Amino acid sequence: MTEVIIPNEENFEKIKKAMIKAGADNLHILSDFDRTITYGTTAEGKRTETVISQIRSSPKYLGEDYSRKAHELFDIYRPIEISTEIPFLEKKAKMYEWWKKHFNLLIECGFSKKTIEQVVKERPLKFRKGSLDVIKLLNSRNIPLVFMSAAPGDMLIEYLKKDNLLKENVFVVSNMYEFDKKGRAVKILEPIIHTLNKTETSLKNYPIYEKLKNRKNVILLGDEIGDIGMAEGLDYDNIIKIGFLNENVEERLALYKENFDVVLLGDGDFSFINDLVKDIK
Repeated sequence: MTEVIIPNEENFEKIKKAMIKAGADNLHILSDFDRTITYGTTAEGKRTETVISQIRSSPKYLGEDYSRKAHELFDIYRPIEISTEIPFLEKKAKMYEWWKKHFNLLIECGFSKKTIEQVVKERPLKFRKGSLDVIKLLNSRNIPLVFMSAAPGDMLIEYLKKDNLLKENVFVVSNMYEFDKKGRAVKILEPIIHTLNKTETSLKNYPIYEKLKNRKNVILLGDEIGDIGMAEGLDYDNIIKIGFLNENVEERLALYKENFDVVLLGDGDFSFINDLVKDIK
């Protein structure tokens, strides 16, 4: 069951009222993808697999050598990512290093459009209950939805296509490959987006910004503190930041209450977000 925590209800209601008054034509949604639009934990309480771990977790697609090396990188860099002792700038540099090495490893091991097609077909994602309804509602009202993700964007796009969710109002800002004529990945394009640099990934540098710049109200969705950086540099009038706190609740709740306007516990569904969007007509 989803538990909704609103740290400052008076401020939340004030912002919501302003958004309702401005209407749907002045709204856009910024969202993380992994463990935000998808569930964060399995029924057994384990962390769900992200888009990239769909490949990393099985040697079936790129072989044993890739799987072994990818897990070695994970074992090196994941403790750095979640450390509370390492200075932020050092962690950020290490995350870029990890992402770059992993993306290059994928190229070396034969990552291709065929790989993407096979993985997406065989390993479906588990979207949060109600999330697909929200995407369809946004499309019906022509409200832009931007996914900003540290995942391989080419795979993310194919997952959206599979569920017929890559509508005209849906945009992806993520890590994209350059492919050769045979569909083989040959280069990862800069800038690389990782978990700790979303504050530097300004949407002003992407074509989608032209569709957003006059929509001054933002609903931001994420599952990590770093996700609030997606709105960095945007010129907005009002923003509601909604955070999914999927695990380690006792340790992290205070931090989430400081950084998000709404915190959703229990690895919950999209009913709160659905109701909020419905009110903005």
